Amino acid sequence: MYELEIISIIVAVIVLVVFSASVKKVNQYEKGIVERFNAYEKTVAPGLRMIVPFVERIYRVNMREQVIDVPPQEIITEDNVVVTIDAVIYYQVVDAKRALYEIEDFELGIVKLAQTTLRNIVGEMSLDVCLTSREKINVELRSVLDQATDKWGTKVNRIELQRIDPPQDIQTAMHKQKTAEQERRQLRLLATGRKEAAEQEKQGAILKAQGEKQAAILSAEGEAKAVELVAEAQSKAIKLVSESANAYFKENAQLNKKLDVVRDTFSQQTKIVVPANSDILNVIGLEGATVLPVKSQQKQKDFAQSK
Repeated sequence: MYELEIISIIVAVIVLVVFSASVKKVNQYEKGIVERFNAYEKTVAPGLRMIVPFVERIYRVNMREQVIDVPPQEIITEDNVVVTIDAVIYYQVVDAKRALYEIEDFELGIVKLAQTTLRNIVGEMSLDVCLTSREKINVELRSVLDQATDKWGTKVNRIELQRIDPPQDIQTAMHKQKTAEQERRQLRLLATGRKEAAEQEKQGAILKAQGEKQAAILSAEGEAKAVELVAEAQSKAIKLVSESANAYFKENAQLNKKLDVVRDTFSQQTKIVVPANSDILNVIGLEGATVLPVKSQQKQKDFAQSK
């Protein structure tokens, strides 16, 4: 009885071990490669998968985009300058079967290929071109790697150069040159700013002078207009005074003339026949006196002569 229980426990353990060995889990970002007796059998999708223990086995292949850091390496440019370059490669497995069977160590292979390709590309460039052609180097390197890794079931999505470092003495010289260029640019900008400020000040002075000139002209015109109006008013006043004086003196002169005529006439004791409506009556103060008509005076004269 005791032996039977031991045998049952052993069988249960064996069944549990076999079951756990036959159930495999493939993650969502993976694909499974199933081999039977060390030969490719099939490719399975993510999830729980059943295999035959001790007969089949499963390999998991990561299908996500992955990053490989290419170690820094020294490369001689076309003009014999040693530069240090390192890069980052972004790749992704597109065929799990080929990625597993076509190359033993994909990451090592792609790093070595990237370093060799970088030597070929940068070796045909001068230092100045190399420092200013990062995008060109990235495109050419990606094209070469993508073609080489296609048979490995992978795709190179992009490559980025992290740094391109020339020797320290060249870096110092470049830094001094850059500093000198910046100082020269600052001096040029400062000179331009001063020139613009002087030009603005000049324009301001011109505008101020023009404004003062215009104000002086308007002031002079206003003063001249005021003088003209005053002179015109004075001329009119003088004219009115003159006309009034002429009229006054003319009337008095006529009156004096009349008085002189009356005085001379009466001084000769001559009889004068004056019409009743004559102005002489006003002159000699006989206005309203009784004056005989001309016919009556003639009759009186004829009567006197007859006597």
